[in-house]
Amino acid sequence: MLKLRIDNKNIEVPEGSTILQAARTAGYAIPTLCHSDGAPHYSSCMVCLVKDMKKNTYIPSCSAPVQEGMDINVSGEDVISMRRKAVELLLSEHRAECEGPCRVVCPAGYNIPVMNRFLSSGNYKSAFELVAEEMGSGELNCVNCKAFCENACRRKKIDEPVTIRKTRLFIASEIRRNGLAKDTGVRTIERLKRFSSRTGKVEDHEQHEWLKECPAEIRRHKEITDIKHSADEAAACMHCDCRALDDCRLRKLAEELGVKDPSGKVVNAPVRKKINTSTGLIFENAKCIKCGLCVRVCGDSADEPSLCFIDRGFVSIISEPIGSSFEDVLTRQAEKAANICPTGALKLR
Repeated sequence: MLKLRIDNKNIEVPEGSTILQAARTAGYAIPTLCHSDGAPHYSSCMVCLVKDMKKNTYIPSCSAPVQEGMDINVSGEDVISMRRKAVELLLSEHRAECEGPCRVVCPAGYNIPVMNRFLSSGNYKSAFELVAEEMGSGELNCVNCKAFCENACRRKKIDEPVTIRKTRLFIASEIRRNGLAKDTGVRTIERLKRFSSRTGKVEDHEQHEWLKECPAEIRRHKEITDIKHSADEAAACMHCDCRALDDCRLRKLAEELGVKDPSGKVVNAPVRKKINTSTGLIFENAKCIKCGLCVRVCGDSADEPSLCFIDRGFVSIISEPIGSSFEDVLTRQAEKAANICPTGALKLR
């Protein structure tokens, strides 16, 4: 057993333990993004930094081994400040949006992207329950709204905005007509108002990347008079919000540390969307923080190549291997990769 001090608390841990493991044993919570229990160590995010008081240096706790007699600080102001800087650096090149523009500008914060996903997939019951919950015992704000959601819809920069307001009004009228219960038990994704990551400047050619989740041919409707019309219009939604809105570890950590998303972004990865049609795995490089977890936990083989790092230095990115197609990667490990991703870079459709 090795003896050390963590925040002036004497503890003993087995030889070979990391400082992160020792801290957890002592009851201290240290944030991590690039670490996962059982995965090989690869210190990249640096949000788990702690301070070696004897050497007066900062070290990543997820990979630094415990040494006899260490004196470690895990919660001092300077340690927290270093973690904030680490998160700020990650956000500086995180070209992603937590929430779709339609929801950000909606005065009521209605969950328009999720409604569109329900409708386009034919899950009308969930779409109706979602809108019913947002109505509560009153009327939708859409009745007297000027359709700010449609004005913010990114689709209008390509052709026409999605007919959101009239879709919601149609659903609301159907809810009243059919007497759908007000309290459905369905809960919408919480809208966190203090932090919402932004893409930064999106080039014109990048606008079309969001179209990749839309069907090749879509029937558009200015008037919504039946459920098929609403489903058609929902299929035109480009899904520019993030699927990890409610479980993104980067966003949660930024919230906890009080880090604001920078308005300027370093552009080293384009806003690009790759979709594996056989597995439903979606990869958006602009959301990737290059933690390497997907590379480390997914085995690579000739019949099922995994994701890997390509290029070198600052422009290094996660990608399918050179010479392979994204359709070929992670054919049996898509769910594992999506579940371990700390942001919305890898998600299942």
